[in-house]
Amino acid sequence: MTETTAPSRPAPRAKRSGRLARRYAAERRFRAYGIAAIALSITFLLLLFGSILNQAWSALQQTRIGLDIHFDAALLDPDGTRDPAILAKADYGALVKKAWRERFPEVRKRRDKRALRRLLSVGAPYELAAMASADPGLIGTTQRVWLTASDDVDMWLKGKLAEGGGKRAKIGAKALGWLTMLRDEGRLERQFNSAFFTAGDSREPELAGVWGAVAGSFFTLVVCLGLAFPFGVMTAVYLQEFAPRNRWTDLIEVNTNNLAAVPSIVFGLLGLAVLLNFAGLPRSAPLVGGIVLALMTLPTIIIAGRAALQAVPPSIREAALGVGASEMQVVLHHVLPLAMPGILTGTILGAARALGETAPLLMIGMVAFIVDIPADFTDPATALPVQIYLWADAPERAFAERTAAAILVLLGFLVCMNLAAVMLRRAFEQRW
Repeated sequence: MTETTAPSRPAPRAKRSGRLARRYAAERRFRAYGIAAIALSITFLLLLFGSILNQAWSALQQTRIGLDIHFDAALLDPDGTRDPAILAKADYGALVKKAWRERFPEVRKRRDKRALRRLLSVGAPYELAAMASADPGLIGTTQRVWLTASDDVDMWLKGKLAEGGGKRAKIGAKALGWLTMLRDEGRLERQFNSAFFTAGDSREPELAGVWGAVAGSFFTLVVCLGLAFPFGVMTAVYLQEFAPRNRWTDLIEVNTNNLAAVPSIVFGLLGLAVLLNFAGLPRSAPLVGGIVLALMTLPTIIIAGRAALQAVPPSIREAALGVGASEMQVVLHHVLPLAMPGILTGTILGAARALGETAPLLMIGMVAFIVDIPADFTDPATALPVQIYLWADAPERAFAERTAAAILVLLGFLVCMNLAAVMLRRAFEQRW
């Protein structure tokens, strides 16, 4: 005789309703936690960008002082030849001193004269030289010329420098009086700082620009992608489509994955030992920096390329082989075009990491103070991250706003790269 168990009774309706209510409440709490986490992340991101923009905005404006400059022909071109070589060697600093004397004839003491001249940037004579070389017709005339003010005057007009007459004051009482007079006469104003985007680095903040670092980053990135992309794609295609499965390919795969996690400074040490000390390549050159960054980017491209190739459906390969295509034709004409969007994604990720790297570039000498704009891949150059590092370490307060502005330029560089990657993905993307 077998015992029969009584059928289990369903839970009362009130208990089921309570469980369902608690489940819905837990789902609502989980959703609220997710929304709160996203909102907190966006808040911190906005605070970060807000602080950068707040500092960088003032770097886009530079204080200039208007002086009545007489381009004395007897001083600049006594023979009247208008020879550019003669004009370039003329004493334009004397024109600035004469303009100050005419505007402030009451300043007689040597110390006060030096303080008056320090209101202008040390690059003011070079600005006059560029104007005279570009337009020799200015010689013999008197013009109101807007010359770049010093960084202390610029910070004072922007409200970022304390006033006073103490020994440690950047703007003394007399200089403050002169600046007030110039401002009341309309000779002191803030204009768009075009030099920041067209000039190279300088030890004077008011003359420093980011174009040299942008050119250096561009040349370095061209070398990096020119080496890493083709070699990375070819390696990924061979390992995924043609290489036999044995211990050697397994060892290569493990080492490739490990290289992707190696600290970037190790690649800098490799470049220092092999490329500079052994191969004798030029120091601080984008060519060396690009090779080092290519070695660092190569594992990322290989891993992303293999994953993209593996994601292509096997039916594509089988159909191509079924109509008589060779293995090479299958890969080049069918599999690789379909995997190209994923490969480009890995490439752009590797390039973005390479663009923001500083440690390997420091090891190969790209931290040097470079004033000239690099013209090719072997000229001494620096990169945007290194330039940001140098300006952030500078003692002058005016470099702080230029550091923030350079960060925005670097972010704009990354945005342009991402937009290019999106456009390339859409161009190569195919649906099946």
